[in-house]
Amino acid sequence: MTDARNAGLQSILVLAAATGVALLPRHLDLFALMQVTLFAAMSVLALSLAFIWGFGGILSFGQTAFFGLGGYVYAIATINFGDSTNAILLAVVLPALFAAALGYFVFYGKVSDVYLGVITLTVTLILFNVVNSTAGEVYRIGIARLGGFNGIPSVPIFNMPFHPEIPLSPEASWWITGGTLIALYLLLRLILVSRFGRIAVAVRENETRAALLGYDTRLVKLGVFVIGGAIAGLGGALYVNWGAFVGPTIFSLSLSAEIIIWITVGGLGTLFGPIVGCFVIQFLVASIGSQQTFNSNLVLGAILVAFVLLLPKGVVPTFLLCLVQLRKDHRARPNTTAPKERAMQVN
Repeated sequence: MTDARNAGLQSILVLAAATGVALLPRHLDLFALMQVTLFAAMSVLALSLAFIWGFGGILSFGQTAFFGLGGYVYAIATINFGDSTNAILLAVVLPALFAAALGYFVFYGKVSDVYLGVITLTVTLILFNVVNSTAGEVYRIGIARLGGFNGIPSVPIFNMPFHPEIPLSPEASWWITGGTLIALYLLLRLILVSRFGRIAVAVRENETRAALLGYDTRLVKLGVFVIGGAIAGLGGALYVNWGAFVGPTIFSLSLSAEIIIWITVGGLGTLFGPIVGCFVIQFLVASIGSQQTFNSNLVLGAILVAFVLLLPKGVVPTFLLCLVQLRKDHRARPNTTAPKERAMQVN
């Protein structure tokens, strides 16, 4: 019964999200629609870390490495191909291959979880410095100049598949970004209920026990890490499509810290929670930036401390626990109307 209720709740959430994605352009102006599109693109990045951290037990401090790599691959491939169709595929495949190479040396090298965070953080710093030092005519891939700290401006936006002469409108970009977020959520749900997903959660709970049962825990963690890298790369492509620009700041450490805050606020161990946390925090940061009254970094730090101390499980898990408790209290409440009804029937 509990599983059936959870499945029903998930179906309602997905249906409501799909309806919102379809109808939102009718109720928002262009600026607000672009803001929501940005939030959805960043939520894809949040999903990537939510999956590998919350369900794989792998805390990566450098998830922006795959995010930035996907953004740069999309920008370079689109400029060279003149078509965004194959560029999007490359923005998923190349970060996944990079995650596979990095994860192989980390997991099969038996690096501890603490050093894993340090390694991913170091890789992000290396990519930032490498890309930041590519100014000049000599640094180009095909016809795409890397631009160094100035980045790559005027990146072509999404076009109709295999029709580069038909660029997509902001409304269509929102539908693609929002639809991709929903599709990834459903895909990750399917992965988690599959045999691989159950093994990944078992490895997270007790890696030694899973290894004694005969599972190759290194291969499982590598698979989770690669999936997270591919999703982050896709998020980078969506982000670059939103702003038509990519620069070294896409590898910034501040963004890596923000992802952890999104997941902490929304709820670790869930997929829906990090999406909620991302939308809420991004909206709050945008509002603070427009007012220029408070320092956004100070506010984010205060939010993180408050949630760690007051709501360590996050918003969504705490809300669900409250609903379960209310249901239990309602069932435990004595039924005082039944005796009255029986007395009336006797009379």
